[in-house]
Amino acid sequence: MTILLATLNARYAHASLGLRCLLANMGALTAQTELREFVIGTRSTDIVEKLLASNPRIIGFGVYIWNVDETTRVVALLKRLAPQVKIILGGPEVSYESAGQPIVQLADYLITGWGDVTFPLLCEQILNGPQPLMKVHAGVQAPLAELPMPYDLYTAEDIAHRTLYVEASRGCPFKCEFCLSALDKTAWPFALDGFIEELEKLHARGARLFKFVDRTFNLNIKSSLKIMQFFLDKLAAHPDDPVYAHFEVVPDHLPDALKAGIMQFPPGTLQFEIGIQSFNPEVQALVSRKQDNAKAAENIRWLCEHSHAHLHVDLIAGLPGEDIASFARGFDRLVALQPHEIQFGILKRLRGTPIIRHTDEYGLIFDPAPPYTILATDRISFADMQRLVRFARFWDMIANSGRFANSLPVLLGDAPFDHFMQLSDWLFARTDATHRIALERLAVLVGQWLAERGMDADAAKALVASDYAGKVNLPRSGARVKTEAVAEKSLPQRQARHMAA
Repeated sequence: MTILLATLNARYAHASLGLRCLLANMGALTAQTELREFVIGTRSTDIVEKLLASNPRIIGFGVYIWNVDETTRVVALLKRLAPQVKIILGGPEVSYESAGQPIVQLADYLITGWGDVTFPLLCEQILNGPQPLMKVHAGVQAPLAELPMPYDLYTAEDIAHRTLYVEASRGCPFKCEFCLSALDKTAWPFALDGFIEELEKLHARGARLFKFVDRTFNLNIKSSLKIMQFFLDKLAAHPDDPVYAHFEVVPDHLPDALKAGIMQFPPGTLQFEIGIQSFNPEVQALVSRKQDNAKAAENIRWLCEHSHAHLHVDLIAGLPGEDIASFARGFDRLVALQPHEIQFGILKRLRGTPIIRHTDEYGLIFDPAPPYTILATDRISFADMQRLVRFARFWDMIANSGRFANSLPVLLGDAPFDHFMQLSDWLFARTDATHRIALERLAVLVGQWLAERGMDADAAKALVASDYAGKVNLPRSGARVKTEAVAEKSLPQRQARHMAA
């Protein structure tokens, strides 16, 4: 192949939508272009060997916060072994603050922003002249109607074994300063009828898991309803072979028409990712986040009580102006709403985001290495931030995993944040680890903690044993609808455990 499009995905299951968008727009160069996807953790020499086996003239790399270090090593090896191969970089990690980045210094060319139009033009110049004079090229943002959609490029293997990422729109109208979407002017929708036709083709080929990357799926309710109706029609026509859809939604925008559609989805077919980030109005104003907290809480409660949607709700620790007490109040408020998962994230400084303007006033100290995690602020010391990092990890292992559904309410009691922080500190003191803790050992430790907190030792052991600790045993209930039982087969295990609980 003359041109290779390559990236290192976080997991094999993550099929790169970005690379496929580029390939779909290669025009006359399509026949000379192929995808090469790898997974982080793969030896750099193995990646380089596979890339060079195709004897390429150009390699384009998608660079992200999770793969920049490893991609830098790959590019460094390529420039030593095959300096004649032209390296083009693109992606969010290199689109901003690129000066001084080692990977940019190593590469031949950089495309900032959208690459759909600019990448093939740059390749054409490299191959056929005149040679590009500039190293950095600002990506042309073409109207979405002019861009071919990439979904035919998902292979049969992708459909069978990987999550399929789709996008009904690009961009975001909101200006949250911790997010790269703050730099967008608005959101741009794809032509809806054409997009649904692509979903139809994917479904006909066997696709059943669809993850929407849209920042604000429920921004345009008419479009949201039409897309949701596509999935409802498939569920009605194929109840024994259900689809599963994942959407990111704005928490305070859930009109009655959308609620009516959501209520029609059976268990195991719908997931919402909901960004709360902070319940503190002063912090929200500081980072330019507009959110009606009362309405957001009301909508999350409604979804929990009146829908079968699996709810994954996000909070961010370390935002400027927020101390631990403020974060704890928001955390406890969210726990009371009882979403299935609370994703406890630690603030990261994505390159180009406006959050950096608060650095001096609020004492923001970020790790200089990817993923640029906040280390301390004027409100949260480094030691306390490390405690929060450990809390987040243990929360994922115990609460979000769904393995301790019966024990969790006892662990949290009437002060969820404080009680779980005490457990987190105790677990770390006992294990000196937040990774590679065997599930059986974790279960024993949770039982010991309950006993040390005054619970009868036998009762604590029985409580933990009643959970799904050690192995997953989903109930075999004849009362379950067939749709739900079939859907569980393709769900992540932790979601299946939440459904069973």
